[in-house]
Amino acid sequence: MKGKPQRAVFLDRDGVLNHAIVRGGNPYPPASVSELEIVTEAPECLLALKRLGLMLIVVTNQPDVARGKQPSAAVEEIHRALGAVLPVDAFLTCFHDDGDNCECRKPRPGLLLEAASRYALELAESFLIGDRWRDIDAGYAAGCKTILIDYGYAERRPSAEPDARVFSLRQAVEWIARQVTKGGCVEITC
Repeated sequence: MKGKPQRAVFLDRDGVLNHAIVRGGNPYPPASVSELEIVTEAPECLLALKRLGLMLIVVTNQPDVARGKQPSAAVEEIHRALGAVLPVDAFLTCFHDDGDNCECRKPRPGLLLEAASRYALELAESFLIGDRWRDIDAGYAAGCKTILIDYGYAERRPSAEPDARVFSLRQAVEWIARQVTKGGCVEITC
């Protein structure tokens, strides 16, 4: 028997936890740990979310594996490096490209649905933080509250309007804290 459903924050990886590599106005993932640059405020911000009792799950598309541009071992090495400094509970990764037509590649909600099943999560009480339209549309499709960190990328906008549009991870965490505490005062030190 599973316990009481819990809340989670789903986090995109590149552009949320680590800096995306932007070329031509479009974001790309680091190719290896040597290119990985963790967002300065990420450790403190994620600890603040943990103090609110939220599970932290990274949901990330990594299509360069399917495209033959990056081995899955490099992606896993990046996840180990992130996990060594961030209090993340799980990393769920889609290694497919659009042509694979899988259910796990955002904007489809497959990774979020898998996590909900695996960890007894209440999606309607959970949040997704992302920096791209695919993230927001996946969160919306799963029934989560969505927060877009808007870097002004040169790509389409989400089909679904995010619940919040912010400009940093800190602002996203502050917004979530207000929702979780029902507008009460909570100290966020990130």
